Amino acid sequence: MSTQQFEAIRPYQDHEVPGVIERLLQSDELVHAMIHVQFPLVPRYLEKPLARYMRHRVHKNLRDIQTVADFQVRMRSFVESTIDKSMTEFTFDGQQHLQKGVPYVFISNHRDITLDSALLNYALLQADLDTAEIAIGDNLLSNPLVSDLLRLNKSFVVNRSVSGVKAKYQALTELSHYISQANAEGRSVWIAQREGRAKDGFDITDPAIIKMLHIWQKKLGVGFGDAINKLNLVPVSISYEYDPCDGLKAAELQARAAADYVKQEGEDVESIMRGIALPKGRVHIQIGEPLHGEFQDAAQVAHALDAQIIQNYRLFPPSLLAIEHLLSLGKAMQSLKDDSIAKLQAVAQQARESVAGLDSQELARQAAEFSARLGHYPAQVQRYILEMYANPLLNKYDYASR
Repeated sequence: MSTQQFEAIRPYQDHEVPGVIERLLQSDELVHAMIHVQFPLVPRYLEKPLARYMRHRVHKNLRDIQTVADFQVRMRSFVESTIDKSMTEFTFDGQQHLQKGVPYVFISNHRDITLDSALLNYALLQADLDTAEIAIGDNLLSNPLVSDLLRLNKSFVVNRSVSGVKAKYQALTELSHYISQANAEGRSVWIAQREGRAKDGFDITDPAIIKMLHIWQKKLGVGFGDAINKLNLVPVSISYEYDPCDGLKAAELQARAAADYVKQEGEDVESIMRGIALPKGRVHIQIGEPLHGEFQDAAQVAHALDAQIIQNYRLFPPSLLAIEHLLSLGKAMQSLKDDSIAKLQAVAQQARESVAGLDSQELARQAAEFSARLGHYPAQVQRYILEMYANPLLNKYDYASR
């Protein structure tokens, strides 16, 4: 790929790395962010004494980086540190479905702004496979530090903020062209199954993502089914026992329900730092089987992706515990219909049977932990948090009962 091609959306290339590293070495914002990632509960009065130590750490880790590959080596160590400090267990499976040297388009559910793709790439590296380039929304580029770090880490830009039918189509065409060229040149990419994180726990693929993938190939005269098969779409399920941003997501959902929601400056950066630093419990990535078949349209492909993403989603006790809480609320709330209560009861019974082998004391401990976590949030957002954890279990139940 030439330097000029896809100039507005491509990741940084090796010749640009030294200049980017120099900016990062001079960044006070990076030092501040790293303090909050490494020491998320640090009191404000200790931030200044820690700054000198953290600046030394930043210089030590970045000063020798000359290429994108060098930076990814550092990222691997950073992800390992994040796993050690914020997860009780990290597991992955399904790498046997992939072949070394074959490019894929990984399409996953989306929970965390940066960790979803970072953990997938870490799993790929652990399996001795090439990492994927990462699709990021242009909303993240408003912060120069975040933009530098992401584009240095093989991220390309999805222009969501353009307005007007013609400009949007041009942006989608360029994105489709970029992904098609990456595939032709043997580079894998990762993209979320829909725009933005699934804040409500519903992991549903937007057919518009699939239509976008075909735009460039359609210009070349390639049929829809052939284009999809050529791209090697791979569904990926990312499961977190606890979402570090559950309170922030629930507050946003509550605000959207009450009025028009306007994102405040710095919200994305706060979500990124919380997602990296705060406890997540167990985390699992399941790589699905590449999609190949006689696909007729985008809806059919989206359905095939959803089937694997939902079925491969690993459920943890908070999903059952959330439904138990919803049932207790439902008995006193008129907003839940009888059939909804019946459905929750049926799902809860199946879930109880699936965890029957779990030690009763351990389940009681987790129930107390979940209740305590819920109690930390205002009453008006607790319902959104419960539904956020319950919906993956409800979705799995729906697919199993079809």
